[in-house]
Amino acid sequence: MKPTGKDVDPQDRAFGQRVQKFRKERGRTQAEFAASLGKTSSWLSQVERGVQPVQRMDLLQQIADELGVSVQQLRPHVPADGPSQAPTAQSLSNDLDETRRLLSGHPALRTLLAGHDDSGTVRTLELLKGDVDDLWELTHAGQLAQVSTLAVQLLPGLERTVRTASDEEQPELYLLLSRAYQALSAAFVRQDEADAAWVAADRAVLTAERSGDPLNVCASVFRMVQAFVRLRSLGQAEHAAQTAINALEEQGSQSPTTLSVLGSLHLALALVRARASARTEAKEEIAKARGIAAQLGQNRNDFNLEFGPINVEIQAVSTAVDLGDAGEALDIGLTIDAGELSPERQGRLLMDLGRAHAQRRHGGEALDCLLRAEAIAPEIIQTHQAARAAIRELVLVAGPNASRELLELAERADALD
Repeated sequence: MKPTGKDVDPQDRAFGQRVQKFRKERGRTQAEFAASLGKTSSWLSQVERGVQPVQRMDLLQQIADELGVSVQQLRPHVPADGPSQAPTAQSLSNDLDETRRLLSGHPALRTLLAGHDDSGTVRTLELLKGDVDDLWELTHAGQLAQVSTLAVQLLPGLERTVRTASDEEQPELYLLLSRAYQALSAAFVRQDEADAAWVAADRAVLTAERSGDPLNVCASVFRMVQAFVRLRSLGQAEHAAQTAINALEEQGSQSPTTLSVLGSLHLALALVRARASARTEAKEEIAKARGIAAQLGQNRNDFNLEFGPINVEIQAVSTAVDLGDAGEALDIGLTIDAGELSPERQGRLLMDLGRAHAQRRHGGEALDCLLRAEAIAPEIIQTHQAARAAIRELVLVAGPNASRELLELAERADALD
């Protein structure tokens, strides 16, 4: 898991401080400099705080070139021919760059042209299933360095295997491939890499269709909606969610898996409505999802969507905060026991409760929730603009009376830049 403050490697912290110093000397904002690197502001913020290690020599050289300095000025201990030691487990890169590269171009062009898999590596269906399950477990846990490592190992072989398998095996292999791309889309959303999340979701839709599983197509559309929201393409997000909802409602199935997907899509549409400040429509979508969850009567994890009564209420809290209804968010959120859900869901609830307390000027309660969210799912605090905005507001309100804990949290989240 990504380091969060005290456990940041001193060398990474020193490197980040040098990057920040040179950037500011050149009068460049985080947004401008990040864009020149093809990165997000959140990623650069993490680099400058030492939270996001930069291990790849080509990226290190790109940063140096953009700043007009030498690599040695940025990282004096790095020899001219590159790093001499492997990174420690603590400093594994979480930037998903290798996984982004994996999405570039055709995933198995040599196999497609040759008509067979000449890699010499054959994995059984059961082993591939286990790897995809592991990929989702790591995604839910926010262990993005491990997600990237496993994806780079898994996806090329899976892409080759599905193209050379028998007709009987192909549907299940395409389904595994869709699930893998859905996991990557979710991971990219968590890292605020929305463009890559869109590409991964699009591939998930295509491979789900080839598997013959229409519900997995709809689950993949859910991932695409999340990517569109992060891209602030609310019109596209609305169209994708509503189209899938209409199709499922017309089909009329009342199976638990169908209801789980349908309810998740209503929650996704509620998020879109809230971001568009459409208060009435957002609450209508929450009410529809709440009714579906009541039909299910249990929390499920079909297609890794984590839909059920508890998740609906978590989304209701988030929607209320987005709409500025802090009192409603607290009334709902303080009754939720999310202990059985993934760290991501637990962290999201705590972050939104922190935001609600901040809106009500409950400084102590807001800080407590945000610190607990950081402990469970640090990337939520580090990459989510709403969390950073709440922290910044807490510091401004507290003024000279801001506590050491709050100021340290603001520094880790880079909320004051």
